[in-house]
Amino acid sequence: MSKDERRLTSFDVAARAGVSQSTVSRALSGSSTITEATRTRVMEAARELGYVVDERAARLRSGKSRTIAVVLIGRAGQGAAAVNPFYYSLLGSVCTAAAQLGYQSLVSIQSEPEQFFGQFVERGQADAVVVLGTATNREAWRHFEEYRQQQDRLAFWGAPFEGRGYVRSDNRDGARLAVERLLAGGYCKIAFIGETDGAQRQFQERYEGYCAALEDAGLPCLEAITAPGITREEQGAGAIAVMRRENIEFDAVFSACDAMALGALAALREADIAVPESVGVIGFDGLGVGEHSSPPLTTIEPDFVEAGLNLVEAALGGADDDRDRRVSVRLVERESARCVHS
Repeated sequence: MSKDERRLTSFDVAARAGVSQSTVSRALSGSSTITEATRTRVMEAARELGYVVDERAARLRSGKSRTIAVVLIGRAGQGAAAVNPFYYSLLGSVCTAAAQLGYQSLVSIQSEPEQFFGQFVERGQADAVVVLGTATNREAWRHFEEYRQQQDRLAFWGAPFEGRGYVRSDNRDGARLAVERLLAGGYCKIAFIGETDGAQRQFQERYEGYCAALEDAGLPCLEAITAPGITREEQGAGAIAVMRRENIEFDAVFSACDAMALGALAALREADIAVPESVGVIGFDGLGVGEHSSPPLTTIEPDFVEAGLNLVEAALGGADDDRDRRVSVRLVERESARCVHS
């Protein structure tokens, strides 16, 4: 086999540049021990030869995969298309943050028991694992709660348990922003829709923030309204039906998530109840689809960039990172709540 037919190696680059092979390795890996003049000579030699670094071999030599595994948990019995769009936004943010830190992303969507798997670190496929998704798939979360007893290079969003590696929105502050916005719009009988039974810890925190804001305003905190439904939209619509059927007085709704808020908007529209004139509605999650609802949904949006970075950093930090990571939130003004009184 001639030299032109065989695979180029770093030794060929070294010969062309007139340096040692170890110098080539350090130059191409960005080592600070190499002068810029030498690095330039090595890069030029590599370009002339058409040499491309074998990233897989480099990772094997270093013992690091430079990969973050991201597990997206969906609802049992439903496919990837049924995953809440919020988690796809969060997934994109995690992948972007990983790339900015020099990592690839390996994505796995899991909803059924036979799919549950998190041992990417043990198999050398990833350096850390981020798990995010619906809290309603309790069997999936039981699997990952057990797994975290064996592996600490994990981070979570949406888990129904507490502990190291858990990242979440500043839920109480977000609820306060929502209630204060509704009060400023002249609403005073503000209902909360969303379950608070502990399965979705973020909903419980949002309800606590809702109650605290109303109490600060000298107004009563209503019991959270829930309704059955396969989807969050069905649950939101059902909550409106419950309040109307039980003659619960309300002139505004703060929803634990945007999907339920969208269901509530649909139910109010069907009942010919004007939004925002008669009832104001605010959600939580910052879903892009809310911009196209009727009327466009006012919402509390977490900083997705901050969320992605926190999840990647928490996963890579492992046992050394036990901070309570709260992602900042902001109010996104649309048209489902009356204008603020001057």
